[in-house]
Amino acid sequence: MKIQYKDKVIEADKGTAIQDLLKEEIETSKYYVIGAVFNNQYVNLSYKIEQDGEIKLIDISSKEGTKIYRRTIIYILGKAIEKVCPNGKVMVNYQLPNSMFCEIDNQEITEELIKNLNNEMHKIVESDLPIKQVVMTREQAEKFYQENDISKGRLQLDAKSNSEIYMYYCEDYYNYCYGTIANRTGTTKVFEIMKYHDGFLVRYPSSDKPEELQKMIESKKLAWALEEYDDIHKILEVNTVYKLNKCIEEDSIKDVIMLDEALHEKKIANIADEIAKNRNVKIVLIAGPSSSGKTTFAQRLGLQLRINRIKPVTISVDNYFVERKDTPRDENGEYNFECIEAIDLELFNEHLTKLLNGEEVEIPEFDFLEGTKRYNGKKLKLESDEVLVIEGIHCLNDKLTSKIAKEQKYKIYISALTVLNMDRYNRISTTDTRLVRRIVRDNQFRGYSAKQTIATWHKVNNGEEKNIFPYQEEANSIFNTSLIYELGVLKGVVMPLLEEIKPEEPEYAEATRLINMLKYFETITPEYVPTNSLLKEFLGGGNFKY
Repeated sequence: MKIQYKDKVIEADKGTAIQDLLKEEIETSKYYVIGAVFNNQYVNLSYKIEQDGEIKLIDISSKEGTKIYRRTIIYILGKAIEKVCPNGKVMVNYQLPNSMFCEIDNQEITEELIKNLNNEMHKIVESDLPIKQVVMTREQAEKFYQENDISKGRLQLDAKSNSEIYMYYCEDYYNYCYGTIANRTGTTKVFEIMKYHDGFLVRYPSSDKPEELQKMIESKKLAWALEEYDDIHKILEVNTVYKLNKCIEEDSIKDVIMLDEALHEKKIANIADEIAKNRNVKIVLIAGPSSSGKTTFAQRLGLQLRINRIKPVTISVDNYFVERKDTPRDENGEYNFECIEAIDLELFNEHLTKLLNGEEVEIPEFDFLEGTKRYNGKKLKLESDEVLVIEGIHCLNDKLTSKIAKEQKYKIYISALTVLNMDRYNRISTTDTRLVRRIVRDNQFRGYSAKQTIATWHKVNNGEEKNIFPYQEEANSIFNTSLIYELGVLKGVVMPLLEEIKPEEPEYAEATRLINMLKYFETITPEYVPTNSLLKEFLGGGNFKY
C-alpha cells in the first residue's frame, strides 16, 4: 500500500497498524499522540490499514485529541468503579470546565471512596493496559447481553440499523464508547478525581495546556443550571437516549415535549420577574455561544417583560463597529470582527449613558460593505417604562458597558447545556448539539452546506472560548436553551445534509461522527414542535421574526 503522511509517501503491507507504521513519528511527537485520522475517519492507533490512504496523527493538544482523552478517562473510570464498588451505578452527568461531573446512584460518595478510586485509576493507567475493540454480529451480541450486564452499550443493540455491535475490552472489563478512544490506558496520565457536592469530578487537561491540570475554577452558576435541568429530566425519567426512544415508541413523546417547553416558559418568566423586581435595571444584556437560540430567547423574554409592564427596546452592538481601517487584525492578518476592540466602545458607552439619562440619540447603522457607520435619522429616546435589551458575544464582559453602573445592568448567559446522555457512561456534548442546530439553520436560512458549516466551526469555537466562556459566571441568570427531545427532531433534517459530505473531503470525519451519534435517536416529527419553541429558530415556521 501507499500511505501519505504529511509531505511523504510510505509503502506498507496490508494489515499494518498505524502505531507500527508511524512508530518514530509517534514517539518523537512534541505532545502525546492519542489517535489518528485515516482517509477522513477517526481511528485509534491500533487501526490496521487495508488500503491506500492518508494519515494524520491526533495529539492531546488538539480539540479532537482532548475528546479522545476524555472518553478514555471515562472508560478507565468505569473499569476502576467495578473494582472499587462493584455494584455502583455510575452516571456521567454533565461537563464543567475541563471536568466531568459524575454521581453514583446507589453509593454514598466519601473521601475514602474518592481516594480508592484515584488509586485504582492511577494503577490502571500506570499498567498501560491494551484496550481492544471487539466486533460482534447481532446474534453474538444478543447472546452476550443475555449472559452479561445488559446496561453497557445496550443502545447499540437497540439501534435496528446496527448489523455489527462494537465493544471495547480491557482485561476482563468491557464497555462501549460512542466515539474513538485510545488503544492503551497509559495515554491518560494527567487526571484527578475529587469530591464535588453529592458526586465527584473527573478532571483532565485542556488542549492548550495538555500536560498539566489547570487550577480548579468553581463554576457555581453553570453547575447549578446544569443540575437543575438534570434533576427535572430525571424526574421525567428521560435522561438517556434509550428512555427518550421509549417515549417515542410508547407515543408519550408529546407529553415530554409539552413539559420541556413549559419548563422553558417558566424559566423565562422567572427571569423577567426578577428583572421587574429590580427597578434600577435599565439594560438587559444577553450573551451566549453560537446557535444557543439568543434571538428567540430575547423575543420571548420581551413578551414576559411586557406582562410585567416593562417595554423592551432593542439596540444592536453590530451597528457600533469601528471604522474598517481601525479594525484589529488576527494572527493571520485578517480582520478580527469578534474581538471587543472591533467595537467602538467610546461611542457605544456615550450613547448608552445619554439614553439612561433620558436624552435622545441618533443610532448609527453600520455599512458592512463599505466598513463605516452611517447616520440615517434613526432616533431613540428611552422612556421611564422601557429597558434596553442588548444581545451580543461581549455582553457579559464589563468592558463593553464600562461607563454604566453595575446595578443598572442585568446579564443573562444562555447556552444549549445538554443534559441528555447516550447511556450512563456516554454523554452528548453541548458543542455537538449546537453544531447540529447550526448546520440545520445555516442550510435553511443561509444556503450553506453542512460541509461549509463544519469547515468554519473551529473558528466559531475559538471565538467563544476567548470572548464568551470566560465571562459566564458574571451573569445574573443562566438560561439553558437545550430541549431533551431536540436531537430527535433535528435528526430528520440534518442526516441528509451530513450524508452529502464525500469521503474524500476533510469534513467527512466530523460528519461521520455526528451521523454515528444521531443514528441512535428515533426520529420525532417536526410537527410536534410548538410554534413558539426555540427550536423554530433553526427549523423555521415559528411565530417570531429573525
